[in-house]
Amino acid sequence: MNTPPARSRGTIALLEENCTVCMLCARECPDWCLVVEGHTETGPPAKPGGRPRVTNVLDRFAIDWSLCMYCGICVEVCPFDALFWAPALVPAEGERPVEERDDLRQWVAQVPPPPALDPAAEPSEEAEAAARLESVAAARAPRTP
Repeated sequence: MNTPPARSRGTIALLEENCTVCMLCARECPDWCLVVEGHTETGPPAKPGGRPRVTNVLDRFAIDWSLCMYCGICVEVCPFDALFWAPALVPAEGERPVEERDDLRQWVAQVPPPPALDPAAEPSEEAEAAARLESVAAARAPRTP
C-alpha cells in the first residue's frame, strides 16, 4: 500500500454500521460511480403493542473507480458519517476496477482522527442545549437529605 502524494484525497472508506441505505451518496454523485443496494427487514416493536420496526439493511455498496473523479460529494452529503476519506492509494486492476463494501470497510482503520476543537471557539448549539437540559434535570431531581 502506497501513501498518497500531497494534496490527493486517497480512497473512500465505508463505516458500514452507520449506513442506513438512504441513497443520498448515490443520488448526489455526478458520475454515478456508486452502487448502493439494500432491503428492509421487520423487527419487533420498540414498545409492547407498538408497530413493528422496519429497518434498512445494506446488501451492496460498491464504487467504480474508473468512473469516480474523487470529488468527495458522497462523503460530504452523507448525513450519517458512513463515508470518509482514507489516506491510501488503491491500485487500479482489471478493466473496470470496482471495489465492494468488504474492501471499502478495510480502509476505515486508516481514517485519521478529526482535528481537535479550538478551545477558544464558542460552544456549539448542541452542547449549549445539552447543558441547559442537564441543569433543568438537576433542578427537578429530588434532593436527598
